[in-house]
Amino acid sequence: MNLERVDLNLLIYLDVLLREKNVTRAAEQLGVTQPAMSNILRRLRTLFNDPLLIRSSEGMTPTERALELQPRIRDALSDLSMILEPRTEFRPYTSNRVFRIMISDYAEATLVPRLIKALRSEAPNVVLDFLTPSDVSYRDMEQGKVDLAINRFNDIPQSFHQVLVWRDSFSCLLSEKHPAVSHLNLKAYLDSQHIWVSKTGMGVGFGVNPEKQAGLGWIDQALERIGQKRKISVFTRHYQIPALLVQNVDLIATLPSRIAQLQTPNNKIVIKDPPFYIPEFELKMAWCPLLHHHPAHRWLRQLILFVARQMVEEEKREYLSNNNHSFPTHIQY
Repeated sequence: MNLERVDLNLLIYLDVLLREKNVTRAAEQLGVTQPAMSNILRRLRTLFNDPLLIRSSEGMTPTERALELQPRIRDALSDLSMILEPRTEFRPYTSNRVFRIMISDYAEATLVPRLIKALRSEAPNVVLDFLTPSDVSYRDMEQGKVDLAINRFNDIPQSFHQVLVWRDSFSCLLSEKHPAVSHLNLKAYLDSQHIWVSKTGMGVGFGVNPEKQAGLGWIDQALERIGQKRKISVFTRHYQIPALLVQNVDLIATLPSRIAQLQTPNNKIVIKDPPFYIPEFELKMAWCPLLHHHPAHRWLRQLILFVARQMVEEEKREYLSNNNHSFPTHIQY
């Protein structure tokens, strides 16, 4: 194929068509009429000698060829954006840029306070706009409306970049007056009432079904593997609420260890290890290819990782100063 005869704008149109899977919505995104977008789709089909999008009961379905092309086109557009973008140095101290970050309640409570502290000295005029997972879709990120997502991801678009922020384990919070506070074995744990807390993934969340234990997350899946089930009285999506609720003496909250450790100054609450094995989980940061090479975006990613690693190193030193053996998993990357 002679590249000089190819309209490279067609790649932009194809990228949006494959993202939207709808000719009308793609036309709206690109500011063209619906007939014009239909004509563009015909040109794309001719160019690639493939239907690309086929009508089905669920709308427009990408062909195998289209699915193969999608990540490669995203990468190509990202590279072109980097080539054409003026090379201006990002100066964080004088910048007033607004960064929009989708972040889980867990990460906001643990990571953000230290991130803000670092920003006050390095970039005092930079603004951070934090969004919840329910506020954002992957489409928003693909369109550059959201800079980053920091969460635990079950699935993520293949074209996205992602990096590990840290790993964490789980701890139990319970009242100092809880009947099992001195002997939190598996029987005592299962005899107690529990607080369930979680919000992963992206998009609007829905109510949970207490009967579907496998769909309740890591803790209940770990119990299911040993043939057990806990009694859940409260379901919440906010990690700060359980610390208040466990002051009811019959409740236990099993939370990520870094969240639990925030309650160390509260002498009415006791932190215990779970009486069964729960695999650790990974907190990750993800972003779309369009922003991968942007100097300001790259600076923010590096700052977030620096702050996270600094926190982990401090936790390691504190733990080792009080113990003569190796540090636990929740303070490892």
